[in-house]
Amino acid sequence: MPYLAGFATALSLIVAIGAQNAFVLRQGLRREHVLPVVLTCALSDALLISGGILGLGALLTRSQVALDIAKYGGAAFLYAYAFLAAKRAFNPSAITPTSNTPAALRSVVLACLGFTYLNPHVYLDTVVLLGSLANQRGTNGRWLYGLGAVTASFTWFFSLGFFSRKLTPTFARPRSWQYLDTAIALLMTTLATWMLLT
Repeated sequence: MPYLAGFATALSLIVAIGAQNAFVLRQGLRREHVLPVVLTCALSDALLISGGILGLGALLTRSQVALDIAKYGGAAFLYAYAFLAAKRAFNPSAITPTSNTPAALRSVVLACLGFTYLNPHVYLDTVVLLGSLANQRGTNGRWLYGLGAVTASFTWFFSLGFFSRKLTPTFARPRSWQYLDTAIALLMTTLATWMLLT
């Protein structure tokens, strides 16, 4: 069934550890603007998957300029966020929903948009890969496939954002945040370097 195939394929792509997932996890742990963050991620995926079904993938793969902008812009963004995470890791503190002043909604959503749209691999996964797989299902089947993929995206991001708060007691200790921010810094640096080299 196209719907289930789309759901399973999209979920397998989204669940992989990446910069966007690390950001959503951190916001969930902080209980900070979680709904806007998960909605931004899921709605962006819906937009990109729909674009792929409508043929945007073919245009993207033919535009070296667009790929280069995403590649170098995305790498710069990830390096900057890696620096901030490393800075937090060297000066860790416990963060609980009642003990920290939340970041401005605007800055959080802008960061989320950066993790989403400045990553060239998101275009390869959603627009190119899922779009082409959906279009193999025929006129009606492609939209069922796309709906399954979009459902997987909403399911994953809402689960990651809202269920991560169950880990809050663990992250009441500064050392836990130090480990998390160190892992995020290493992940962002690795992804940015890989992005430049591939």
